Amino acid sequence: MPDSLAILHCMRAPLGGLLRHVCDLAEGQSAQGHKVGIVCDATPASKHTEERLSRLADTLALGVHRVDIPRLPGPGDWIGVQRTRAVADRVKPDVLHGHGAKGGAYARLLKRQTGRRGHLPIRAYTPHGGSLHYAAGSPIGMIYMSLERWLMERSDLLLFESEYSRNVYEQALGRAPAPMLVVHNGIGREELTAVEPAHNASDILFIGELRDLKGVDVLIEAIALCTAAGQRLTATIVGSGPDSDRYKKLTDDRALSDAIRFTGAMPVREAFTLGRVATVPSRKESLPYIVLELAAAGIPMAASDVGGIGEIFGPQKDRLLPAGDAQALATALAELVAHPIEAQARARRLKERVADQFSQDRMVEGVLNAYEQALATAVKPS
Repeated sequence: MPDSLAILHCMRAPLGGLLRHVCDLAEGQSAQGHKVGIVCDATPASKHTEERLSRLADTLALGVHRVDIPRLPGPGDWIGVQRTRAVADRVKPDVLHGHGAKGGAYARLLKRQTGRRGHLPIRAYTPHGGSLHYAAGSPIGMIYMSLERWLMERSDLLLFESEYSRNVYEQALGRAPAPMLVVHNGIGREELTAVEPAHNASDILFIGELRDLKGVDVLIEAIALCTAAGQRLTATIVGSGPDSDRYKKLTDDRALSDAIRFTGAMPVREAFTLGRVATVPSRKESLPYIVLELAAAGIPMAASDVGGIGEIFGPQKDRLLPAGDAQALATALAELVAHPIEAQARARRLKERVADQFSQDRMVEGVLNAYEQALATAVKPS
């Protein structure tokens, strides 16, 4: 890339995979000499999130700006857009990159001022699910889809973290006039370090939000099926979420309280020591970072065949499981635990694939190249 760019990322809630994606991207772009800033919601987040945003505020040339961004559309968005525009007017970005439904809307609703390269900034959008989570036929879904179609015409670049996400977007909204490019999420080199299980590690490890979308209930039922079949497996469930109490009750109802432990949320690498085999039994996903992180750490896993997970597994895609099938999950987990040498061999092959195809450096470079493609046709002010 010949010249330094001024890049302003916009997202609403700094949470989960969206937060990680934006922060990794901002750090990587900054490391290559670009001037980068972030706009996100002012609502206080978790301690871990606030610490990461604080570090970024100290290192990013264009800073981190907190703006009140309501979750649902309403009058408060007018104020949010105006305050975001005020930030953009000060930093004069060449690229406005919106993430998620709200961040994408704000980035594309702004009245643009000439950027540092002498043209109007390009408007890039990465959905991260966003509005596409709503059923197209529902009243709220129809409203969101109509808004997305209108905003699509104000987009200069659409970026997707998986082929799956691009296909879902195109099926729901049609082909955009702007480039629709896939740049996979990536993990850092330091994450390729192997993690050794602790002496008291469980057979099975789950890490994620405790809600049915993530398939925690399916995991508990799978452990119950293994126990009933004479293979007692232990599991550690790491995370928090709205259905936590219900899962603990289900564990008690299945007489598994001595086999399944709940730890609450904790740092991912610390959690990796708590199990020998991992599972991602989700009912829905896009391209989940947890699958990349587990693969990078060399941990064998049983995962659902949903979203873009198959893109990560590649040649091993046929080992993925039907979502919501407790019996299939029970069989897969029992096999992985019973045959650790074969499980580790498959995990090594997946780790090699992730290291080669899903690196953070590759992600950053892919996004920057996409910017340049869009900038080549950027409009100069008259």
